[in-house]
Amino acid sequence: MSVTVADGAAKATRREWIGLLILSIACLIYSMDLSVLFLAMPAIVADLDPSATQLLWINDIYGFMVAGFLVTMGTLGDRIGRRKVLLIGAFFFGAASVFAAFANTASMLIVARALLGIAGATIAPSTLSLVVNLFRDEHERNRAISVWGTAFALGGLIGPLIGGLLLQYFHWGSVFLINVPIMAALLASAPFLLPEYKDENAGRLDLFSVLLSLLTVLPVVYGFKKMAAEGFETVQLVPVLFGIGVGTIFVRRQKVLEHPMIDLALFQIPAFTASLMVNLAGVFFIFGIFLFQNLFLQLVIGLTPLKAALWSIPSSLVFTVMSFQAWRVTNRLGPVRTVLLGLVVNALGTGLMAIAAWHSSLIGVLGASMIMGLGFVPVILTTTGLIVGTAPPERAGSASAISETSAEFGGALGVAVLGSLGTLFYRFGMQDADLTGLSGSDQTSVTSALGTALEVARTTGNETAPWIDLAKASYAGGFALCCALATVTLLLLAAIAARVYARTELDESRIGGH
Repeated sequence: MSVTVADGAAKATRREWIGLLILSIACLIYSMDLSVLFLAMPAIVADLDPSATQLLWINDIYGFMVAGFLVTMGTLGDRIGRRKVLLIGAFFFGAASVFAAFANTASMLIVARALLGIAGATIAPSTLSLVVNLFRDEHERNRAISVWGTAFALGGLIGPLIGGLLLQYFHWGSVFLINVPIMAALLASAPFLLPEYKDENAGRLDLFSVLLSLLTVLPVVYGFKKMAAEGFETVQLVPVLFGIGVGTIFVRRQKVLEHPMIDLALFQIPAFTASLMVNLAGVFFIFGIFLFQNLFLQLVIGLTPLKAALWSIPSSLVFTVMSFQAWRVTNRLGPVRTVLLGLVVNALGTGLMAIAAWHSSLIGVLGASMIMGLGFVPVILTTTGLIVGTAPPERAGSASAISETSAEFGGALGVAVLGSLGTLFYRFGMQDADLTGLSGSDQTSVTSALGTALEVARTTGNETAPWIDLAKASYAGGFALCCALATVTLLLLAAIAARVYARTELDESRIGGH
Protein backbone atom coordinates (compact mmCIF):
# COMPACT_ATOMS: atom_id res chain seq x y z
CA MET A 1 0.00 0.00 0.00
CA SER A 2 1.20 3.54 -0.51
CA VAL A 3 0.32 6.95 0.75
CA THR A 4 0.82 9.93 -1.48
CA VAL A 5 2.89 12.78 -0.11
CA ALA A 6 3.95 16.04 -1.53
CA ASP A 7 6.73 16.04 -4.12
CA GLY A 8 10.11 16.91 -2.74
CA ALA A 9 9.47 15.29 0.64
CA ALA A 10 12.58 15.00 2.82
CA LYS A 11 14.70 11.91 2.25
CA ALA A 12 15.26 9.54 5.12
CA THR A 13 18.56 9.68 7.00
CA ARG A 14 20.52 6.92 8.72
CA ARG A 15 18.43 7.57 11.85
CA GLU A 16 15.19 6.61 10.06
CA TRP A 17 16.67 3.46 8.53
CA ILE A 18 18.03 2.33 11.91
CA GLY A 19 14.58 3.00 13.35
CA LEU A 20 13.09 0.82 10.62
CA LEU A 21 15.54 -1.94 11.50
CA ILE A 22 14.52 -1.86 15.17
CA LEU A 23 10.81 -1.84 14.31
CA SER A 24 11.20 -4.68 11.81
CA ILE A 25 13.09 -6.88 14.29
CA ALA A 26 10.43 -6.23 16.92
CA CYS A 27 7.72 -7.15 14.40
CA LEU A 28 9.65 -10.28 13.42
CA ILE A 29 9.85 -11.40 17.05
CA TYR A 30 6.15 -10.73 17.59
CA SER A 31 5.25 -12.71 14.45
CA MET A 32 7.70 -15.47 15.37
CA ASP A 33 5.80 -16.13 18.58
CA LEU A 34 2.85 -17.34 16.49
CA SER A 35 4.94 -20.29 15.30
CA VAL A 36 7.88 -20.70 17.67
CA LEU A 37 6.09 -23.37 19.70
CA PHE A 38 5.53 -25.68 16.73
CA LEU A 39 8.75 -27.59 17.38
CA ALA A 40 8.66 -27.17 21.16
CA MET A 41 5.33 -28.94 21.66
CA PRO A 42 6.79 -32.46 22.17
CA ALA A 43 9.13 -31.13 24.88
CA ILE A 44 6.27 -29.20 26.51
CA VAL A 45 4.06 -32.32 26.46
CA ALA A 46 6.81 -34.33 28.15
CA ASP A 47 7.45 -31.65 30.79
CA LEU A 48 3.99 -30.22 31.58
CA ASP A 49 1.70 -33.12 30.59
CA PRO A 50 -1.12 -30.93 29.22
CA SER A 51 -4.51 -32.34 28.28
CA ALA A 52 -5.49 -32.34 24.60
CA THR A 53 -7.58 -29.19 25.12
CA GLN A 54 -4.77 -27.44 27.01
CA LEU A 55 -2.38 -28.38 24.23
CA LEU A 56 -4.52 -26.60 21.64
CA TRP A 57 -4.93 -23.55 23.88
CA ILE A 58 -1.16 -23.32 24.41
CA ASN A 59 -0.78 -23.11 20.64
CA ASP A 60 -3.76 -20.91 19.86
CA ILE A 61 -4.37 -18.45 22.68
CA TYR A 62 -1.54 -16.12 21.62
CA GLY A 63 -2.90 -15.60 18.12
CA PHE A 64 -6.47 -15.16 19.28
CA MET A 65 -5.59 -12.57 21.91
CA VAL A 66 -3.57 -10.71 19.28
CA ALA A 67 -6.52 -10.79 16.88
CA GLY A 68 -8.98 -9.79 19.60
CA PHE A 69 -6.98 -6.77 20.78
CA LEU A 70 -5.36 -5.60 17.52
CA VAL A 71 -7.94 -2.99 16.56
CA THR A 72 -8.31 -1.98 20.21
CA MET A 73 -4.60 -1.30 20.58
CA GLY A 74 -4.55 0.53 17.25
CA THR A 75 -7.33 2.84 18.42
CA LEU A 76 -5.58 3.34 21.77
CA GLY A 77 -2.37 4.24 19.95
CA ASP A 78 -4.23 6.88 17.95
CA ARG A 79 -5.42 8.43 21.20
CA ILE A 80 -2.39 8.35 23.53
CA GLY A 81 0.45 7.92 21.02
CA ARG A 82 1.74 5.03 18.93
CA ARG A 83 5.25 5.13 20.38
CA LYS A 84 3.92 5.16 23.92
CA VAL A 85 1.67 2.15 23.27
CA LEU A 86 4.56 0.35 21.55
CA LEU A 87 6.88 0.89 24.52
CA ILE A 88 4.25 -0.22 27.03
CA GLY A 89 3.59 -3.30 24.94
CA ALA A 90 7.30 -4.07 24.56
CA PHE A 91 7.79 -3.98 28.33
CA PHE A 92 4.92 -6.36 29.04
CA PHE A 93 5.89 -8.57 26.10
CA GLY A 94 9.33 -9.05 27.64
CA ALA A 95 7.87 -9.65 31.10
CA ALA A 96 5.32 -12.17 29.80
CA SER A 97 8.10 -13.95 27.90
CA VAL A 98 9.97 -14.54 31.16
CA PHE A 99 6.74 -15.76 32.77
CA ALA A 100 6.19 -18.21 29.88
CA ALA A 101 9.79 -19.45 29.94
CA PHE A 102 9.55 -20.51 33.58
CA ALA A 103 5.95 -21.77 33.59
CA ASN A 104 5.76 -25.09 35.44
CA THR A 105 2.16 -26.06 34.63
CA ALA A 106 0.14 -26.08 31.42
CA SER A 107 -2.31 -23.55 32.90
CA MET A 108 0.52 -21.13 33.72
CA LEU A 109 1.81 -21.38 30.16
CA ILE A 110 -1.64 -20.70 28.74
CA VAL A 111 -1.97 -17.57 30.90
CA ALA A 112 1.53 -16.44 29.89
CA ARG A 113 0.73 -16.94 26.21
CA ALA A 114 -2.50 -14.96 26.62
CA LEU A 115 -0.57 -12.05 28.18
CA LEU A 116 1.97 -12.27 25.36
CA GLY A 117 -0.88 -11.98 22.87
CA ILE A 118 -2.33 -8.87 24.49
CA ALA A 119 1.10 -7.24 24.58
CA GLY A 120 1.85 -8.41 21.05
CA ALA A 121 -1.30 -6.70 19.77
CA THR A 122 0.39 -3.34 20.41
CA ILE A 123 3.31 -4.10 18.11
CA ALA A 124 1.85 -4.65 14.61
CA PRO A 125 -0.31 -1.49 14.34
CA SER A 126 2.19 0.66 16.24
CA THR A 127 5.19 -0.41 14.18
CA LEU A 128 3.40 0.07 10.85
CA SER A 129 2.10 3.50 11.82
CA LEU A 130 5.56 4.57 13.00
CA VAL A 131 7.16 3.30 9.78
CA VAL A 132 4.72 5.41 7.76
CA ASN A 133 5.60 8.47 9.80
CA LEU A 134 9.35 7.87 9.67
CA PHE A 135 9.46 8.01 5.87
CA ARG A 136 7.99 11.07 4.16
CA ASP A 137 9.18 10.25 0.63
CA GLU A 138 6.66 7.97 -1.09
CA HIS A 139 9.23 5.73 -2.79
CA GLU A 140 11.20 5.27 0.43
CA ARG A 141 7.99 4.73 2.37
CA ASN A 142 6.91 1.91 0.05
CA ARG A 143 10.33 0.26 0.37
CA ALA A 144 10.16 0.61 4.16
CA ILE A 145 6.67 -0.90 4.31
CA SER A 146 7.90 -3.77 2.13
CA VAL A 147 10.75 -4.41 4.60
CA TRP A 148 8.26 -4.27 7.49
CA GLY A 149 5.93 -6.73 5.74
CA THR A 150 8.80 -9.08 4.94
CA ALA A 151 9.88 -9.08 8.60
CA PHE A 152 6.32 -9.93 9.60
CA ALA A 153 6.18 -12.80 7.11
CA LEU A 154 9.62 -14.14 8.00
CA GLY A 155 8.79 -14.29 11.70
CA GLY A 156 6.34 -17.12 11.16
CA LEU A 157 8.89 -19.02 9.08
CA ILE A 158 12.08 -18.68 11.13
CA GLY A 159 10.26 -19.32 14.42
CA PRO A 160 10.49 -23.09 14.00
CA LEU A 161 14.11 -22.84 12.79
CA ILE A 162 15.26 -20.82 15.80
CA GLY A 163 13.13 -22.96 18.07
CA GLY A 164 14.76 -26.09 16.72
CA LEU A 165 18.27 -24.75 17.30
CA LEU A 166 17.47 -23.74 20.88
CA LEU A 167 15.63 -26.96 21.72
CA GLN A 168 18.61 -29.00 20.64
CA TYR A 169 20.72 -27.57 23.46
CA PHE A 170 18.41 -25.83 25.97
CA HIS A 171 15.13 -26.15 27.88
CA TRP A 172 11.96 -25.37 25.90
CA GLY A 173 11.58 -22.10 27.85
CA SER A 174 14.55 -20.71 25.88
CA VAL A 175 12.27 -20.11 22.87
CA PHE A 176 10.60 -17.35 24.92
CA LEU A 177 13.72 -15.88 26.49
CA ILE A 178 15.05 -14.81 23.08
CA ASN A 179 12.31 -12.15 23.10
CA VAL A 180 13.76 -10.39 26.13
CA PRO A 181 16.95 -8.79 24.68
CA ILE A 182 15.04 -7.64 21.56
CA MET A 183 12.36 -5.93 23.65
CA ALA A 184 15.06 -4.41 25.87
CA ALA A 185 16.81 -2.98 22.80
CA LEU A 186 13.50 -1.54 21.59
CA LEU A 187 12.83 0.09 24.97
CA ALA A 188 16.33 1.60 25.03
CA SER A 189 16.40 2.94 21.47
CA ALA A 190 12.81 3.88 20.60
CA PRO A 191 12.69 7.17 22.55
CA PHE A 192 15.68 8.43 20.51
CA LEU A 193 14.96 6.94 17.08
CA LEU A 194 11.17 6.93 16.71
CA PRO A 195 8.82 9.91 16.45
CA GLU A 196 5.64 10.05 18.49
CA TYR A 197 2.39 10.00 16.58
CA LYS A 198 -1.21 10.42 17.66
CA ASP A 199 -4.39 11.28 15.79
CA GLU A 200 -6.02 14.32 17.32
CA ASN A 201 -9.30 13.36 15.64
CA ALA A 202 -9.21 9.70 16.68
CA GLY A 203 -12.50 8.15 17.69
CA ARG A 204 -13.29 7.22 21.27
CA LEU A 205 -12.32 3.71 22.29
CA ASP A 206 -15.53 1.74 22.78
CA LEU A 207 -14.72 -0.69 25.57
CA PHE A 208 -18.04 -2.47 25.19
CA SER A 209 -17.14 -3.30 21.56
CA VAL A 210 -13.80 -4.66 22.75
CA LEU A 211 -15.61 -6.95 25.19
CA LEU A 212 -18.13 -8.02 22.56
CA SER A 213 -15.37 -8.88 20.07
CA LEU A 214 -13.63 -11.13 22.57
CA LEU A 215 -16.91 -12.75 23.65
CA THR A 216 -17.58 -13.49 19.99
CA VAL A 217 -14.30 -15.20 19.16
CA LEU A 218 -13.22 -17.09 22.25
CA PRO A 219 -16.45 -19.03 23.07
CA VAL A 220 -16.78 -20.23 19.46
CA VAL A 221 -13.20 -21.44 19.41
CA TYR A 222 -13.58 -23.03 22.83
CA GLY A 223 -16.61 -24.99 21.66
CA PHE A 224 -14.80 -26.35 18.62
CA LYS A 225 -11.77 -27.24 20.73
CA LYS A 226 -13.92 -29.22 23.15
CA MET A 227 -15.50 -31.09 20.23
CA ALA A 228 -12.07 -31.96 18.86
CA ALA A 229 -10.59 -32.99 22.20
CA GLU A 230 -13.53 -34.91 23.70
CA GLY A 231 -15.79 -35.87 20.80
CA PHE A 232 -19.07 -34.21 19.87
CA GLU A 233 -21.68 -33.61 22.56
CA THR A 234 -24.72 -31.37 22.27
CA VAL A 235 -23.68 -29.27 25.27
CA GLN A 236 -20.57 -28.16 23.35
CA LEU A 237 -22.79 -26.18 20.98
CA VAL A 238 -23.71 -23.82 23.83
CA PRO A 239 -20.50 -21.70 23.73
CA VAL A 240 -20.56 -21.73 19.92
CA LEU A 241 -24.13 -20.41 19.78
CA PHE A 242 -23.33 -17.90 22.54
CA GLY A 243 -20.39 -16.55 20.54
CA ILE A 244 -22.48 -16.27 17.38
CA GLY A 245 -25.19 -14.43 19.32
CA VAL A 246 -22.69 -11.96 20.79
CA GLY A 247 -21.19 -11.50 17.31
CA THR A 248 -24.60 -10.41 16.04
CA ILE A 249 -24.80 -7.79 18.79
CA PHE A 250 -21.25 -6.65 17.95
CA VAL A 251 -22.14 -6.11 14.28
CA ARG A 252 -25.30 -4.19 15.14
CA ARG A 253 -23.37 -1.98 17.54
CA GLN A 254 -20.77 -1.14 14.89
CA LYS A 255 -23.56 0.09 12.61
CA VAL A 256 -24.71 2.76 15.09
CA LEU A 257 -21.39 3.90 16.57
CA GLU A 258 -19.93 7.19 15.36
CA HIS A 259 -16.44 5.65 15.51
CA PRO A 260 -16.87 1.87 15.05
CA MET A 261 -14.05 -0.60 15.61
CA ILE A 262 -14.73 -2.07 12.14
CA ASP A 263 -16.04 -0.02 9.20
CA LEU A 264 -18.75 -2.41 7.97
CA ALA A 265 -19.51 -0.24 4.93
CA LEU A 266 -16.29 -1.50 3.34
CA PHE A 267 -17.74 -5.00 3.09
CA GLN A 268 -20.30 -3.69 0.59
CA ILE A 269 -17.45 -3.34 -1.93
CA PRO A 270 -17.24 -6.75 -3.70
CA ALA A 271 -13.55 -6.49 -4.68
CA PHE A 272 -12.61 -5.48 -1.13
CA THR A 273 -14.48 -8.43 0.39
CA ALA A 274 -13.09 -10.90 -2.15
CA SER A 275 -9.52 -9.71 -1.54
CA LEU A 276 -10.01 -9.91 2.21
CA MET A 277 -11.37 -13.46 2.03
CA VAL A 278 -8.46 -14.58 -0.18
CA ASN A 279 -5.99 -12.97 2.22
CA LEU A 280 -7.59 -14.55 5.27
CA ALA A 281 -7.82 -17.99 3.64
CA GLY A 282 -4.19 -17.87 2.55
CA VAL A 283 -2.95 -17.13 6.07
CA PHE A 284 -5.49 -19.56 7.55
CA PHE A 285 -4.16 -22.53 5.61
CA ILE A 286 -0.47 -21.65 5.68
CA PHE A 287 -0.30 -21.40 9.49
CA GLY A 288 -2.47 -24.46 10.05
CA ILE A 289 -0.48 -26.57 7.59
CA PHE A 290 2.85 -25.40 9.00
CA LEU A 291 1.71 -26.50 12.46
CA PHE A 292 1.02 -29.97 11.04
CA GLN A 293 4.24 -30.00 9.04
CA ASN A 294 6.57 -29.22 11.93
CA LEU A 295 4.93 -31.74 14.25
CA PHE A 296 4.85 -34.28 11.38
CA LEU A 297 8.62 -34.03 10.93
CA GLN A 298 9.21 -34.81 14.59
CA LEU A 299 6.38 -37.13 15.59
CA VAL A 300 5.82 -39.14 12.40
CA ILE A 301 9.18 -39.01 10.60
CA GLY A 302 11.07 -39.06 13.93
CA LEU A 303 13.45 -36.12 13.40
CA THR A 304 14.97 -34.24 16.32
CA PRO A 305 13.90 -30.57 16.68
CA LEU A 306 17.22 -29.43 15.19
CA LYS A 307 17.05 -31.79 12.20
CA ALA A 308 13.42 -30.82 11.60
CA ALA A 309 14.44 -27.15 11.59
CA LEU A 310 17.35 -27.79 9.21
CA TRP A 311 15.16 -29.76 6.79
CA SER A 312 12.77 -26.78 6.74
CA ILE A 313 15.46 -24.32 5.58
CA PRO A 314 14.84 -24.76 1.80
CA SER A 315 11.16 -23.87 2.07
CA SER A 316 12.02 -20.96 4.37
CA LEU A 317 14.46 -19.67 1.73
CA VAL A 318 11.71 -19.83 -0.91
CA PHE A 319 9.42 -17.75 1.31
CA THR A 320 12.23 -15.28 2.01
CA VAL A 321 13.21 -14.79 -1.63
CA MET A 322 9.60 -14.46 -2.72
CA SER A 323 8.95 -11.88 0.00
CA PHE A 324 11.56 -9.62 -1.60
CA GLN A 325 10.77 -10.44 -5.24
CA ALA A 326 6.98 -10.79 -5.30
CA TRP A 327 6.59 -7.18 -6.44
CA ARG A 328 8.26 -8.13 -9.74
CA VAL A 329 5.54 -10.74 -10.33
CA THR A 330 2.82 -8.21 -9.53
CA ASN A 331 4.35 -5.56 -11.80
CA ARG A 332 4.63 -8.05 -14.68
CA LEU A 333 1.25 -9.78 -14.41
CA GLY A 334 -0.85 -7.14 -12.68
CA PRO A 335 -2.48 -7.58 -9.27
CA VAL A 336 -5.51 -9.62 -10.36
CA ARG A 337 -3.63 -12.19 -12.43
CA THR A 338 -0.99 -12.43 -9.69
CA VAL A 339 -3.66 -13.31 -7.12
CA LEU A 340 -5.43 -15.83 -9.33
CA LEU A 341 -2.24 -17.56 -10.49
CA GLY A 342 -0.88 -17.55 -6.94
CA LEU A 343 -4.03 -19.24 -5.64
CA VAL A 344 -3.71 -22.00 -8.25
CA VAL A 345 -0.01 -22.55 -7.46
CA ASN A 346 -0.79 -22.56 -3.74
CA ALA A 347 -3.56 -25.11 -4.34
CA LEU A 348 -1.12 -27.27 -6.30
CA GLY A 349 1.26 -27.15 -3.34
CA THR A 350 -1.40 -28.14 -0.81
CA GLY A 351 -2.61 -30.94 -3.10
CA LEU A 352 0.90 -32.37 -3.35
CA MET A 353 1.26 -31.90 0.42
CA ALA A 354 -1.88 -34.02 0.96
CA ILE A 355 -0.41 -36.85 -1.12
CA ALA A 356 2.98 -36.61 0.61
CA ALA A 357 1.41 -36.54 4.09
CA TRP A 358 -0.76 -39.57 3.33
CA HIS A 359 2.34 -41.53 2.28
CA SER A 360 4.49 -40.04 5.11
CA SER A 361 7.08 -38.78 2.62
CA LEU A 362 9.65 -36.37 4.05
CA ILE A 363 10.91 -35.15 0.64
CA GLY A 364 7.36 -34.86 -0.67
CA VAL A 365 6.22 -32.71 2.25
CA LEU A 366 9.19 -30.35 2.01
CA GLY A 367 8.92 -30.08 -1.79
CA ALA A 368 5.22 -29.28 -1.54
CA SER A 369 6.01 -26.64 1.09
CA MET A 370 8.33 -24.88 -1.37
CA ILE A 371 5.63 -24.84 -4.06
CA MET A 372 3.17 -23.38 -1.53
CA GLY A 373 5.63 -20.56 -0.85
CA LEU A 374 5.83 -19.69 -4.55
CA GLY A 375 2.08 -19.15 -4.63
CA PHE A 376 1.36 -17.90 -1.13
CA VAL A 377 3.70 -14.90 -0.86
CA PRO A 378 2.57 -13.02 -4.01
CA VAL A 379 -1.07 -13.65 -3.09
CA ILE A 380 -0.73 -12.25 0.43
CA LEU A 381 1.31 -9.18 -0.51
CA THR A 382 -0.89 -8.37 -3.52
CA THR A 383 -4.21 -8.85 -1.75
CA THR A 384 -2.98 -6.54 1.00
CA GLY A 385 -2.61 -3.85 -1.67
CA LEU A 386 -5.99 -4.76 -3.17
CA ILE A 387 -7.73 -4.51 0.20
CA VAL A 388 -6.49 -0.95 0.66
CA GLY A 389 -6.63 -0.02 -3.02
CA THR A 390 -10.25 -1.07 -3.58
CA ALA A 391 -11.46 0.98 -0.59
CA PRO A 392 -12.27 4.68 -1.05
CA PRO A 393 -9.16 6.82 -0.34
CA GLU A 394 -10.76 8.39 2.73
CA ARG A 395 -11.29 4.88 4.19
CA ALA A 396 -7.79 3.55 3.46
CA GLY A 397 -6.88 3.67 7.17
CA SER A 398 -9.87 1.55 8.17
CA ALA A 399 -9.17 -0.87 5.32
CA SER A 400 -5.56 -1.24 6.46
CA ALA A 401 -6.65 -2.00 10.03
CA ILE A 402 -9.13 -4.62 8.79
CA SER A 403 -6.38 -6.17 6.63
CA GLU A 404 -3.99 -6.49 9.59
CA THR A 405 -6.73 -7.93 11.82
CA SER A 406 -7.73 -10.41 9.12
CA ALA A 407 -4.15 -11.69 8.77
CA GLU A 408 -3.74 -12.12 12.53
CA PHE A 409 -7.13 -13.72 12.95
CA GLY A 410 -6.64 -15.97 9.93
CA GLY A 411 -3.37 -17.37 11.28
CA ALA A 412 -4.80 -18.04 14.71
CA LEU A 413 -8.01 -19.50 13.28
CA GLY A 414 -6.05 -21.78 10.95
CA VAL A 415 -4.06 -23.26 13.81
CA ALA A 416 -7.23 -23.72 15.89
CA VAL A 417 -9.66 -25.05 13.29
CA LEU A 418 -7.25 -27.23 11.31
CA GLY A 419 -5.67 -28.43 14.54
CA SER A 420 -9.12 -29.39 15.83
CA LEU A 421 -10.02 -31.09 12.54
CA GLY A 422 -6.77 -33.06 12.64
CA THR A 423 -7.47 -34.09 16.23
CA LEU A 424 -10.94 -35.30 15.27
CA PHE A 425 -9.49 -37.44 12.47
CA TYR A 426 -6.83 -38.79 14.83
CA ARG A 427 -9.41 -39.76 17.46
CA PHE A 428 -11.53 -41.42 14.78
CA GLY A 429 -8.52 -43.39 13.51
CA MET A 430 -7.64 -44.57 17.03
CA GLN A 431 -11.12 -45.85 17.90
CA ASP A 432 -10.27 -49.48 17.13
CA ALA A 433 -6.71 -49.45 18.47
CA ASP A 434 -5.81 -52.38 20.71
CA LEU A 435 -4.62 -50.68 23.90
CA THR A 436 -4.65 -53.77 26.08
CA GLY A 437 -2.31 -53.42 29.04
CA LEU A 438 -2.59 -49.63 29.35
CA SER A 439 -4.35 -47.94 32.26
CA GLY A 440 -7.52 -45.99 31.66
CA SER A 441 -5.74 -42.64 31.87
CA ASP A 442 -3.00 -43.81 29.50
CA GLN A 443 -5.60 -45.05 27.02
CA THR A 444 -7.25 -41.62 27.09
CA SER A 445 -3.88 -39.95 26.47
CA VAL A 446 -3.07 -42.27 23.58
CA THR A 447 -6.39 -41.61 21.82
CA SER A 448 -6.25 -37.83 22.39
CA ALA A 449 -3.15 -36.75 20.44
CA LEU A 450 -0.06 -38.24 18.82
CA GLY A 451 2.31 -36.28 21.06
CA THR A 452 0.78 -37.67 24.25
CA ALA A 453 0.58 -41.15 22.67
CA LEU A 454 4.31 -41.21 22.00
CA GLU A 455 5.00 -39.96 25.52
CA VAL A 456 2.87 -42.78 26.98
CA ALA A 457 4.73 -45.27 24.77
CA ARG A 458 8.06 -43.98 26.07
CA THR A 459 7.13 -44.03 29.75
CA THR A 460 5.42 -47.44 29.63
CA GLY A 461 7.94 -49.23 27.43
CA ASN A 462 5.51 -49.69 24.54
CA GLU A 463 7.62 -47.98 21.86
CA THR A 464 7.23 -50.94 19.49
CA ALA A 465 3.53 -51.56 20.15
CA PRO A 466 1.32 -51.95 17.02
CA TRP A 467 -0.81 -48.96 18.00
CA ILE A 468 2.20 -46.65 17.53
CA ASP A 469 2.08 -47.15 13.76
CA LEU A 470 -1.68 -46.65 13.80
CA ALA A 471 -1.29 -43.43 15.77
CA LYS A 472 1.26 -42.06 13.29
CA ALA A 473 -0.92 -43.07 10.34
CA SER A 474 -3.95 -41.39 11.94
CA TYR A 475 -2.01 -38.15 12.42
CA ALA A 476 -0.72 -38.27 8.84
CA GLY A 477 -4.29 -38.88 7.64
CA GLY A 478 -5.55 -35.81 9.50
CA PHE A 479 -2.71 -33.78 7.97
CA ALA A 480 -3.62 -35.02 4.48
CA LEU A 481 -7.32 -34.27 5.03
CA CYS A 482 -6.60 -30.64 6.00
CA CYS A 483 -4.33 -30.20 2.96
CA ALA A 484 -7.02 -31.60 0.66
CA LEU A 485 -9.54 -29.20 2.20
CA ALA A 486 -7.10 -26.35 1.53
CA THR A 487 -6.77 -27.38 -2.12
CA VAL A 488 -10.51 -27.38 -2.75
CA THR A 489 -11.05 -24.10 -0.88
CA LEU A 490 -8.23 -22.24 -2.65
CA LEU A 491 -9.44 -23.33 -6.10
CA LEU A 492 -13.00 -22.32 -5.22
CA LEU A 493 -11.75 -18.94 -4.02
CA ALA A 494 -9.82 -18.48 -7.26
CA ALA A 495 -13.00 -19.05 -9.26
CA ILE A 496 -15.05 -16.66 -7.11
CA ALA A 497 -12.34 -13.98 -7.08
CA ALA A 498 -11.98 -14.17 -10.88
CA ARG A 499 -15.69 -13.43 -11.30
CA VAL A 500 -15.67 -10.59 -8.77
CA TYR A 501 -12.58 -8.90 -10.18
CA ALA A 502 -13.93 -9.24 -13.74
CA ARG A 503 -16.91 -7.08 -12.74
CA THR A 504 -14.79 -4.44 -11.01
CA GLU A 505 -12.72 -1.65 -12.50
CA LEU A 506 -9.56 -1.46 -10.40
CA ASP A 507 -7.39 1.64 -10.10
CA GLU A 508 -4.03 -0.12 -10.35
CA SER A 509 -2.18 3.11 -9.58
CA ARG A 510 -3.32 2.60 -5.98
CA ILE A 511 -2.30 -1.07 -5.88
CA GLY A 512 1.27 -1.08 -7.06
CA GLY A 513 3.83 -3.53 -5.82
CA HIS A 514 6.39 -2.42 -3.31
